[in-house]
Parts: sequence; C-alpha cells; structure tokens
Amino acid sequence: MSSKVYTREQVSRHASSDDLWIIIDAAVYDMSHFVDMHPGGAFPILEFAGKDATEAFYGLHRQEVLVKYQRYKIGTVDGEKPQIEIRQPGSLSKVPYAEASAWMGFKSAYFSESHLKFRTDLRALMDAFGPEIREIDMSGERPPDELVQRLGSLGILAANVGPGAYLTKYNVKLPCGIPPEKFDYFHELIMHEEVIRWGARGADDGIFAGMIITLPTVINYGSPALQDKIIPEVLAGRKRMALAITEPYVGSDVASLRTTAKKTPDGKYFIVNGVKKWITSGRWADYFSVAVRTDKGISMLLIERCEGLETKQIKTSYSASAGTAYVTFDNVKVPVENLLGEENKGFQVIMSNFNHERWMITACAIPTARLAVEDCFKWAMQRKVFNKRLVEQPVIRNKLASMIAKVESAQNWLENLTYQMNHMSYKEQSDKLAGPIALCKYYSTRMVHDISDEACQIFGGRAITQTGMGRYIEALQRTYKVFSIPGGSEEIMADLGVRQAMKKFPNNARL
Repeated sequence: MSSKVYTREQVSRHASSDDLWIIIDAAVYDMSHFVDMHPGGAFPILEFAGKDATEAFYGLHRQEVLVKYQRYKIGTVDGEKPQIEIRQPGSLSKVPYAEASAWMGFKSAYFSESHLKFRTDLRALMDAFGPEIREIDMSGERPPDELVQRLGSLGILAANVGPGAYLTKYNVKLPCGIPPEKFDYFHELIMHEEVIRWGARGADDGIFAGMIITLPTVINYGSPALQDKIIPEVLAGRKRMALAITEPYVGSDVASLRTTAKKTPDGKYFIVNGVKKWITSGRWADYFSVAVRTDKGISMLLIERCEGLETKQIKTSYSASAGTAYVTFDNVKVPVENLLGEENKGFQVIMSNFNHERWMITACAIPTARLAVEDCFKWAMQRKVFNKRLVEQPVIRNKLASMIAKVESAQNWLENLTYQMNHMSYKEQSDKLAGPIALCKYYSTRMVHDISDEACQIFGGRAITQTGMGRYIEALQRTYKVFSIPGGSEEIMADLGVRQAMKKFPNNARL
C-alpha cells in the first residue's frame, strides 16, 4: 500500500470521471477505475470528485466496505490524522452498551479473570471464522465437513455443549486453553455470545444447534457403549446430530406425538414409523434422538441415518444452511441398545434437557439484540436528517433508551440464572430454575421482538434491505422468531413460569 502524502489542493486536481480521487478520513483513494463498477452508479462518487467524502461515505456504507476496498488507497492527507477508528478483528467494542457491562469497565460479581481472558482470546479466534460463516449463511449451503471438524479440533463444538464430567472423561480440548474442570456455565455463555456475533443465524444453527440440544440425551441417558462411540466423533465434528421431537400435528404437546416404535418378536429391535417436522440441522444429521410412542408411553431412541430414514428441506425465514428438515421414518430398524433412558420413560429425557436448551436460546437472543442496539447507536450518531444527526431527535433517543434498558435487564437476569446453574446441583436446578428460566426466555424473546421493531424504525428503508447499512437489522426482523418458538413458545414459557411459581406459593399467604 502506498504511503504517499498529498495536500488537499493536490487531491482537488483529480476531479474528472477518468481521473477521480476522493478523501475518506484523511486517506486518499483513487476511484478512477472503480467509478464505473460502483454498485450505486457513478453519480454518488462523481459528486465528491477531488473532495472529502467522509460524511457521505459513512452515510451510505458500512465500515467493512472501506476495509474491503483498501487496495484503492494511494496515500494520506498532509498533516491530518484519521478521526474514525477502524475496528480490528478480535477487538471489543467501545460503543456504550455494545458489550455486556463486565467488558465495558464495570465491576462484576460473576465474571472472574478466567472469564475475562476467555472472552478476549475467544473474540480473536471467532472473528477469524466470521467471513466464511456469513458466506455459507448467504449461500444456504451445508456447512462443510472440513469447517465443522476445524471447529471441533479447536474445542468450539464442545464449548457450545457446556460443562460436565464428559469433558474430562473424553479428554476434550476446549478453546483458548481452558482446562475442562475449570469450564463453567459463564464460559459457555461467553461462547454462545461470540457465536452470535457472526451474524449468521442459519449457518450457526446448522453447525451447533442440533448438537447442543441432542448430544446431552446421549451424555446423560445413553449406554456406555453409545457414549464411547458418539460423544468423541460428534465433538470432533466427524458426525452431526439432530433432536427429533416435533411433528406436523404436535409441538409443545409432546404427550400427543404419533411416531411409533414397536418391538420385533425377538425383542432385539424397534421398528419406527412416523414423521417429524421443523428439525433443526436434520438435513445434515448422521444421528437423531427421536421421541417415539412405545407400548406404554413415550420413549427416546438414538437412530442412525439408514435405510427408511429420509430428510427433506423445509424452507424457513432464515438460511437453508440451518438444515431444517422434514424427517420420515418408514419401517426403520433400531437396535434396542439405542434406547436412551428407560423404555416408556422418555418424557423424563425430553424434559431434563429443556432448562439448558431454554437457557441457551436466551443466551443467544440477548446478544442478538445487543448487536442491533450497537448498530442503531452508531447509525443514529452518524446519520444526518434535516441537517441534524438522527440522535439529536428526542424520539430517537427515547427509542435507544428503551432498547438499552431492555437488553441490560435481560442480561442481568440471565447472568443471575447462570450463577445459580454454577452453584446448584442438577436436582436443585430442576426444582428451582424451570420457572425462572422459562420466564427469562419469555422476557428475552419479547425484548428481541421490541428491539427489532424499534431498530426497523430507526433504520427506515435500510432495515428492509438485505445488503448495506441495515443488513443486520433486516436479518434480525426476518429471523428473530427463531428464538421465540423453539424450546417452547412464548405463551407456553409464560404459563410455565407462573405455574411453577404457583407450586411454591405458601398456603397461608393472604393479601
């Protein structure tokens, strides 16, 4: 890259369509060969030929565009220094409320030095994957095996599943040198937040979601033989998993599912018939944990992809790279050894996983909203309307205040619940946290709904455009329901939370 220095007067001499220079934040760019390729046409560049285009550029483009086209930079302006910071991969944002408070200089009762270092190291590691993941998300392609195995080798897959004795048992490597015995739910929380920063919800789910909600059924209820076979190969990225509970006619009403599993006369196999729908990562899965109806109740089976098991794409509001599938079972033969938990007691397996799944969804929903707040704050500070910055309008400041308050309250609630998870046994969590986690998920997904709506109003037409300044907001308003429906709809979560509280209500309490 050239390090030549030019005066503004020198730049002003290059103001024709075939000899066109512009200034952006004290840097000089030669646009002569780019002007005709500009996606927005030649006029917006010609208007600033030989002039300073900093304000106009940041009114039309995200900073990443400037980074992408650095090859057109030919020098700098004499005696001037850049006034705008170019975000470096791995850096933490300095925009107020763009990071959780522990990373904005505030004290925290929850996060230790281990957590602070983990975030810093992990940010740099995850940012390196961002462009590749976003490209997969846009294409709708299957996340490549090589990529998933790379994530596995770095311990990123395991860190998304969460803490547990299995990490030590299988000598699992975790990211950034965290010892398995030190890895806790705050480390996992940070992991989910950093995945969300990729801004690629479909690809994220195609890589992680199925594994996160399915592997625990094997970790906690699989036979030793199943565990020894499946856990290492899934955490290494060699195999993928999906949880198959929902059916075309059954969502939250799990007890009414219709997929059947009947034993063969010799008692060695189950024969499975039925269908499952909206199965995240189902198109890519090698293994399915499947809820089935057996002779006296509900059971859970681990079913390997085989003859009679077919998956078809379901088109949803987010990327096809999520692998959302319609799954059919046509006389699928499953060894009885693949039973997860006890026969006819599969409801326990299903319910035992819900607290962590709902916590995980909440842990993803909140940073999704936080990224929108950051984009909106930046936009309001740089966008000019009627010769004033957008942020100078009281109505915009009111919107930002509402958005910030909702994100921060959800974050603090989640951190409190995460602390409880770190210090409660599984039995105590089941007794005390089902209701609060359900209510936190309900509040957080409602919060994302509100923030998506406000963000659209702040960005205007850009918020309904898939590229450019508002691309993140457009993706948010198109996909945020991915948080509010899986793991239990908002209505179910709200009702569950109150019903759990009713169980704890003292009989002698009166107004």
